[in-house]
Amino acid sequence: MRCVLAWLLCSLSLACQGEIRVVDDAGQTLRLPRPAQRIVSLAPHITETLFAAGAGEYVVAAVEYSDYPPAAHRLPRVGSYERIDLEALLARRPDLVIAWQSGTPPAMVDKLRLLGVPVFVSQSARLESVADDLERYAQIVGKPASGAAAAHQFRLRLAGLQTQYAGKPTVRVFYEVWNQPLMTIGGPQVISDVIRLCGGENVFAEMRAMAPTVSIEAVLAARPEAIVAAGMGEARPDWLDDWKKWPALPAVARGNLFHIHPDLMHRHSPRLLDGATQLCRQLDQVRSRR
Repeated sequence: MRCVLAWLLCSLSLACQGEIRVVDDAGQTLRLPRPAQRIVSLAPHITETLFAAGAGEYVVAAVEYSDYPPAAHRLPRVGSYERIDLEALLARRPDLVIAWQSGTPPAMVDKLRLLGVPVFVSQSARLESVADDLERYAQIVGKPASGAAAAHQFRLRLAGLQTQYAGKPTVRVFYEVWNQPLMTIGGPQVISDVIRLCGGENVFAEMRAMAPTVSIEAVLAARPEAIVAAGMGEARPDWLDDWKKWPALPAVARGNLFHIHPDLMHRHSPRLLDGATQLCRQLDQVRSRR
């Protein structure tokens, strides 16, 4: 009898929630008749954030490299974030797809909507956006309390870093995404927000592109005091040392060539604060070497 009563209460709880309404980062209002139960994630950081929000049990498929947390390894794949396998995606019978504005091809988003598949478009512009995503993803699956708790913890940790690094002397930073072509991050990229959090200044913050290509001459002219490289994984990329060809560059002259695991910076999930903590410590090293 108790089991039956618990099931009825659960069912009534979901029914009372009625229609789900959430505004996405493209300014579109997502309307669902009931909480989502079958979600397809189209970016690794979206997958991570769904699990962190307490919505991992509702993710039925994801794209390649969705490898965190460990439970995400078991999810069926529907291609990469740039090249979606539409047939595989539809075979998962999703009642919601969460797309990445900077990565998912717009034509794919349009096609899904044309087929009647609800799409929520995500785009983190600032660190605070991660907390917003935690709340919205939990709301989408009818578990607002879990998202609120996760968002609260994220904001507490973010506030701690803001307090710790407020008023620190500014450090001019060149963030190197890749070496050939030489790519960095523009002002709208959330990594620029991480650099600001740590008391740094992205030397290419005036560029509006998310991942612009720049010249070596432009970097030399910007005279960064620190060069931070991501690369492809845990290992420090060999090409970071190519900057030693220019010993007069302040970052080289003072030994300020740093590496951070790309998963901690390029995936705009709660782990972004792990990357921020590492970067902030690196910039403190820069200040100590002046």
